[in-house]
Amino acid sequence: MSKPIIHIENLKREFKMGTETVKALKGIDLTVNEGEFITIMGSSGSGKSTLLNILGCLDQPSDGIYELDGVRVKNLSKDELAKIRNEKIGFVFQAYNLLARTTCVDNAELPLMYNPKVSSEERKNRAISALKKVGLGERLQHVPSQLSGGQQQRVAIARALVNEPVILLADEATGNLDTRTSYEVMALFQELNRNGITIAFVTHEPDIAQFSHRTITLKDGHIVKDEKVTNPLSAAEELANLPVEN
Repeated sequence: MSKPIIHIENLKREFKMGTETVKALKGIDLTVNEGEFITIMGSSGSGKSTLLNILGCLDQPSDGIYELDGVRVKNLSKDELAKIRNEKIGFVFQAYNLLARTTCVDNAELPLMYNPKVSSEERKNRAISALKKVGLGERLQHVPSQLSGGQQQRVAIARALVNEPVILLADEATGNLDTRTSYEVMALFQELNRNGITIAFVTHEPDIAQFSHRTITLKDGHIVKDEKVTNPLSAAEELANLPVEN
């Protein structure tokens, strides 16, 4: 049986806003097993960004249990949280967050700069390997301005893979892309998942959710739906079926 990568019990997150208490998450239970590809959906204010920040160890729950790859996250120090983020989580953002004047290889190397166990030679080799995995083996020395939006997102995915994380967390990773490029990126995520990478993908686009195994829907701080996707679509096939652009 697959081991749980994410295990959450009765997770709550409250914020003080002046004299008011805002309850962003109101007691969530969720388990994500190794090798799953889940999407997290919900409108603005549903709690999905708060949940993603907690999953990514960027924020701490007010109450409840969060275990990431068997490590209980609550009450860890800032340094311990930073270590977990660096070793266990790969982040992919909507805005790519690449360094503008830096090559693809140097951008992909960045997470390893904080890992003293990795030599500079191994760092470069791992960055090149990750870029080849995402189809950018011919673009290693290009800077972001020489790449399309889809290629920039591929660099961001390579950067997220370079630490060999236990999970990829993607936040609206297709939000800035047109349909064709979105499907190209989703085909890459599906390929990575087939190769054993666990993925949690936050999106507000129902068509993107159809490429995952399971959809979690949040509303007002609760999980209101947790559904298996019966027949996930193949992004590569959907891409092939798009009309040819003139």
